[in-house]
Amino acid sequence: MQLKRVAEAQLPTQWGNFLMVGFEEIATGHDHVALVFGDVSGETPVLARVHSECLTGDAFSSLRCDCGSQLQSALKRIVEEGRGVLLYHRQEGRNIGLLNKIRAYALQDKGADTVEANHQLGFAADERDFTLCADMFKLLGINAVRLLTNNPKKVEILSSAGINITERVALIVGKNPNNEHYLATKAAKMGHLLEPK
Repeated sequence: MQLKRVAEAQLPTQWGNFLMVGFEEIATGHDHVALVFGDVSGETPVLARVHSECLTGDAFSSLRCDCGSQLQSALKRIVEEGRGVLLYHRQEGRNIGLLNKIRAYALQDKGADTVEANHQLGFAADERDFTLCADMFKLLGINAVRLLTNNPKKVEILSSAGINITERVALIVGKNPNNEHYLATKAAKMGHLLEPK
């Protein structure tokens, strides 16, 4: 187990009232949170979203990505479902950090795509560690999920880490003229499934 559960409190939102649970990485002290709605105990698979931190999309409503739209849509769908969890995975910019993300944006402004920009900065296309999220699910007592994602790699990694993913639920929202190339690159180079099933 790479994490410990350290704090929790109620979090009222525009969609509904969530329990916010804070986790700390044992080795680094880095923190992550889960937003839990309703009763997620039992054997019935839980509607879940693993959402990687995106300050620009989540807080500043950037149109360069689809992250803010995915976050809002996931919270809304979890509440509509009546139960579920959103893991807020604090690995900004696919875990290259905020300042490197800004550098990557600058390279994209000059014509690089999102993958090429990461490579030019010396990073892999995706540096995130989703095994941390498997630990969050386990610490919440959740073993089976219906995962809101377009990223088959998340499904593969979480499944390998012991989470039973009974269904991949598409989350195709937020497409706009500013992020068409970004989304096309995620589909072509990172395998994201961005066409409706």
